[in-house]
Amino acid sequence: MSAPASAAGKPLVDPISCAVIQHRMSSMVEEMGEAMLRTAYSQILNASRDFSMGIVDRQCRLISQADHIPIHVGALPWAVKAVEDRFGDDIHPGDVVILNDPYAGGSHLPDVTIFVPVFAGDVRQLWSVVRAHMGDIGGATHGAYNPQAREIWQEGLRLPPMKLADRGKTRDDVIDMILMNVRFPREFRGDLDAMIGAAHLGQRSLDKLIGEFGSPTVAAAIEEFLDTAEANTRAIVGSWPDGVYEGTAYLDDDGRDRQDVAIRAKVTVQGSDLQIDLTGSDAQSDSFVNSPFANTQAAVAMALAYLIDPEIPKNDGVFRVLDVKLKPGTIVHPLEGAPVTMSTTHPANEIVEAITRALEAACPERCTGGWSRRFRMSVTGKNPRNGRTFVWHLFHARPGGGASVAGDGWSGAGEWHSVGGIKFGSVEVTEARFPLFFETHEFRPGSGGAGKYRGGLGSALDLRVEVPAYAHTAGEGIRHGAAGIAGGHDGAPHDYRMVTEEGDIPLRTKQFGIAIPEGTLFRIRSGGGGGWGDPDERAPEALARDEKLGLI
Repeated sequence: MSAPASAAGKPLVDPISCAVIQHRMSSMVEEMGEAMLRTAYSQILNASRDFSMGIVDRQCRLISQADHIPIHVGALPWAVKAVEDRFGDDIHPGDVVILNDPYAGGSHLPDVTIFVPVFAGDVRQLWSVVRAHMGDIGGATHGAYNPQAREIWQEGLRLPPMKLADRGKTRDDVIDMILMNVRFPREFRGDLDAMIGAAHLGQRSLDKLIGEFGSPTVAAAIEEFLDTAEANTRAIVGSWPDGVYEGTAYLDDDGRDRQDVAIRAKVTVQGSDLQIDLTGSDAQSDSFVNSPFANTQAAVAMALAYLIDPEIPKNDGVFRVLDVKLKPGTIVHPLEGAPVTMSTTHPANEIVEAITRALEAACPERCTGGWSRRFRMSVTGKNPRNGRTFVWHLFHARPGGGASVAGDGWSGAGEWHSVGGIKFGSVEVTEARFPLFFETHEFRPGSGGAGKYRGGLGSALDLRVEVPAYAHTAGEGIRHGAAGIAGGHDGAPHDYRMVTEEGDIPLRTKQFGIAIPEGTLFRIRSGGGGGWGDPDERAPEALARDEKLGLI
């Protein structure tokens, strides 16, 4: 079936076909995610779902995405641009491309991206893209979160755009090189195969769609639904009062000697255009808290996505209203070579928070209270059940989500960079797979920020490590809680402690090589979300319910 043509020869698409094509593409990326979930090897993917899927065109425009990890998806157009710049027309059916370089469209080194091209006849039109967080990517520390890193080469293996398959022939030499540089090659290879399979699934689905409707109709439909998303977004932004608004958010520290590292957003609303100026942010760090260009662009896109109607598809049309200004050498646009592994959480969360704080004065009813910060911990040791070395990433004890004009925040929902997209896995499955024992895993009373609507609660976890091990921490949020909005209070900050025979030891957010004696108890209390609105306006029945349930 081919598209009808206008008198000027421009392809047209009827509204029904446009809607069908748009929803088919949305279902494709969802199906890719389900395939990934069911075939990945590592806990970080097959339990916590730290992956994302997207369809991007040759013009590096985000066409469709699934509801996975926003900080991943917002950077995908920049990753496709790096691939296009590297290979140009030297892309063929059967090719598979890989990259993870944060200075070439990647997020941080553990996030590996796979690209499979989609052709209509001899013409390349689209990319089926998968980004997933690998459990290890080599470097000085397991899991790549190296608080001691002063340059990116100390964080892990850096992959520019390169082919894993060329015209259908797998490049085993490249794959062998990658596997030799990671600590857990079996898990990495299984996860890599799952990514490639999910990307090929998307490619085959797009092939079928193009075969059914014809390339001109699909192309016309894409232009139509991108334009519609732009128009709907401009209608919202255009309703905000023109002006210049400013907001600031802070990192606790950079893991060195700097505290309260500032991300400053100056937001200019002019008609239906938004200029986001982050040039006033603090200078870059020699620690891993820098946010590279593509990651910062993704964080800005996240902030806008959270301010518009949820029904609007988050595609390139939405982000056309944005003009982002960055200054090289700052924490949000470091010079190439700076370490960046923390970037997908921090300062990504703080970029969103600074923009939200700024626009609180323009559209408070669209701003949510802050979602809590991420306090990551990875544990490695020898698993006595199988004799193999294990690495376990803490995804349990999720912090609380922010409240909004619609109601209380979600408890245990996670951080702003993922807004519930990252899950914690089954406690029972985790205990079966790792030498760990969960003594307590429940909500943390009183952790959500007070407000007309209360922030979501954080979590209380008592975790017993059954074998000698060691750990690294990488996170934020023991000094600054999630921001309250429109008069709401900030959420409680985190409180993580290691309890041994020698006593109760508070954990810092950026520590390297923590020795864990056998039987150590981690007492983890994660932060809550920010409240929304004046706490004095909270309904008495809501307060009574919170008290009855032991939430406050």
